[in-house]
Amino acid sequence: MTEPTRGGAAPAVRLCDISKRFGAVQANRAVSLSVMPGTVHGLVGENGAGKSTLMAILYGYYHADEGHIEVDGQRVSIANSHQAIALGIGMVHQHFMLVDTLSALDNVMLGAEPAFFLSRAKKQVRRELEALMRDTGLTVRLDATVADLPVGELQRLEILKALYRGARILILDEPTAVLTPQETDQLFEVLRRLRERGTTILLITHKLREVMALCDAVTVMRAGTVIETVAIGDTSPEALAESMVGRKVNLGRDGGAAKPHSDQPVLRAEGLTVASGETGSGVHLLANATLSLRPGEIVGVAGVSGNGQSELLEVLAGMRAPDAGTLHVAGRDFHAASWMDPSTARDLKLAHVPEDRHALGMVLSFPAWETAALGYHEQDQYRAGPFGLGMDQRHLRAKTAEMMERFDVRPRNAELGSSKFSGGNQQKLILAREIGQQPAVLLVGQPTRGVDIGAIEFIHNQLRRLRDAGCAVLLVSSELDEILALADRVVVMNAGRITGELAIEDCSEKNLGLLMAASPTQEKTAA
Repeated sequence: MTEPTRGGAAPAVRLCDISKRFGAVQANRAVSLSVMPGTVHGLVGENGAGKSTLMAILYGYYHADEGHIEVDGQRVSIANSHQAIALGIGMVHQHFMLVDTLSALDNVMLGAEPAFFLSRAKKQVRRELEALMRDTGLTVRLDATVADLPVGELQRLEILKALYRGARILILDEPTAVLTPQETDQLFEVLRRLRERGTTILLITHKLREVMALCDAVTVMRAGTVIETVAIGDTSPEALAESMVGRKVNLGRDGGAAKPHSDQPVLRAEGLTVASGETGSGVHLLANATLSLRPGEIVGVAGVSGNGQSELLEVLAGMRAPDAGTLHVAGRDFHAASWMDPSTARDLKLAHVPEDRHALGMVLSFPAWETAALGYHEQDQYRAGPFGLGMDQRHLRAKTAEMMERFDVRPRNAELGSSKFSGGNQQKLILAREIGQQPAVLLVGQPTRGVDIGAIEFIHNQLRRLRDAGCAVLLVSSELDEILALADRVVVMNAGRITGELAIEDCSEKNLGLLMAASPTQEKTAA
């Protein structure tokens, strides 16, 4: 079903039989798409389906090999992003295009200064931006340095910059991939307000619940072609997932709670406390957190992002020492004054998949075979040369090829730069590296952030297999559905404290929500 027209109006955007090839790869194949003015139109598909390439053609980054584009019913030629902006098309990329050392105001002005004299230009831009912020709800601290802004405000700044430059058609590429749930809600309120003002929005996303909550229509792509375009009232997340992947996808539970292989914890942390760092503030990022992990179970950590989950992972992985607390793992005891480091953690068969794969999980400039050994490169199996001072690159490449095959990393090219892989394939490569060490404990943060439906199902199955083999898995996720699908028991965090623990059979969104919002005096009541 194609999206209905509104009162005979011409589409805001019409892509007609767009084809694009990169060497042997056919990224888009005769793609046609119409988006009506004043609507939010979703674009979904697995990584590599051709969504971003199609939008890059619309924004002038790439030129189509075949086909043409119409804007507001008129056939246009878009040779570069400047021409796209002149036509009222703006794009907000998944990785922000901002200069960290400049203020928010300066970033908006950069390349679009309205007057010769800078001070006069700044006053004029400030007035226009303040009016735009009042109209749209896009609140941004204009004088703050970009490096000091939280990610949600950076997202709003990018949208504000596009609107300031006259965007009537706004392309958003995975806008919620790095946002907290609260930031996502704020963004959606802004997007609804923009739609009411007549802005047309094209939304590339993997998150089908967001599509259902925000979009008027959605187009599904697979292998460079359009599978269907459907009004949002005529579909469901399950139907969209099947259309994206070409088969039924199971993202729910595969049964009841797993039985631990032993009642003896393989890891036990007691009284973990991390101060905020602000002298005399009395605020703790972690406050007396105690938990244990047993072999053969997945323990989920639920909570609104920013309530101590990240600090918990960092402390347990040896990335930072707590101000107080103890840790018992693999027969070793550690205290705050002499904490375990990441190298020792790896020696103790404690593996870690970090929340931020780009900052902590890989070096983007490294080829895949180096990422596949990162942190484990000093193991005897990877050493070569006199006294084992060199790296056995032939063995590393062969091992990486095995990892890529087992974890379905695409493309299967160990020489390809890590930055060239999609987010889902980067995540699978990191999981392959960590799970390949056969850990006794796996700490995993946000395992499917920015990952497509097919890869989510694959990653979930890998975590279950690891649990069934006897590994203890600690899972931190901001996606409550993911916690409920994978965990055997759940601990809930709020303001750095563990406010409760529930067996998975006792978990519901209501029960978990009460614990996620509980103050220390409410913990027992909520549980």
